[in-house]
Amino acid sequence: MQQYIERYKQFNIIEKLIAINLAVFALTFLTNTLQFLFNANGNFIMEFFAMPSAIDSFILKPWSILSYGFLHGGFFHILSNLIVLYFIGNLFIEYFTPKQLLSFYLYGTVFGGLLYIVSYAVFPALQNSPSILVGASAAVMAIFIGIATYIPNYELNFRFIGYVKLWKLAAVFVLLDLIQIPSGNAGGHIAHLGGALYGYLYMRFASKGSIRISNPFEGFFSKKKNLKTVYRSRRKQNKQKTRSKSNQEVIDAILDKISKSGYESLNQEEKNLLFKQGKNKN
Repeated sequence: MQQYIERYKQFNIIEKLIAINLAVFALTFLTNTLQFLFNANGNFIMEFFAMPSAIDSFILKPWSILSYGFLHGGFFHILSNLIVLYFIGNLFIEYFTPKQLLSFYLYGTVFGGLLYIVSYAVFPALQNSPSILVGASAAVMAIFIGIATYIPNYELNFRFIGYVKLWKLAAVFVLLDLIQIPSGNAGGHIAHLGGALYGYLYMRFASKGSIRISNPFEGFFSKKKNLKTVYRSRRKQNKQKTRSKSNQEVIDAILDKISKSGYESLNQEEKNLLFKQGKNKN
């Protein structure tokens, strides 16, 4: 057991999220088997941790607005979510920190849950069809739409299709959720759109300082530091400011190049400089 714990500690944030989702998935179906053998109805984990659509039921289970994001109802459900999380998540942490990805996962889950429960209270078509919400799709959509908003012209290479810009792929995912709302899983698709909305709004506005959302996992685009009184010569300060400004101009040029032509257009020196800059921020 200890060796598995040590191995888990070595995982990056994406691998840890995948491992947690898989563990919860296995536990859910193990519980389902045991309850079947003992003639018990339902599934304890689903009943306790899934998010209900009725507000009065949700008030009794407020934790479900987060816990539902780690539950899945079937093999293909979890498989599709974790595949997208793996590939899009790794792209995300090329530009942001692991803690920022975790924040997107959790806040995307919350926003998806909020839109879900509000929709069942507002739209007449949903009011007489109570349901429960499970799945990491809202969290994955927040990460996906967030990075697509940040680097919309980044290109992904698909076999038999070729290069596709990230914003086009994100638009297809959003459109699929919109047109599938009447298909029978309205609440799930609405929750996906809630996660997507969070990802878009945060990248579109918070990164520019237009809005600020409290983040329990430290500042999203900046880190607070303790104030210090430091005495330096003006000559050294001016040199440091000039060097910092020059480095920032180079980084801005590289990011602009990525936005226009994709990460693969960078030469090795530019990739190394971008990696070094990201490491210094962490």
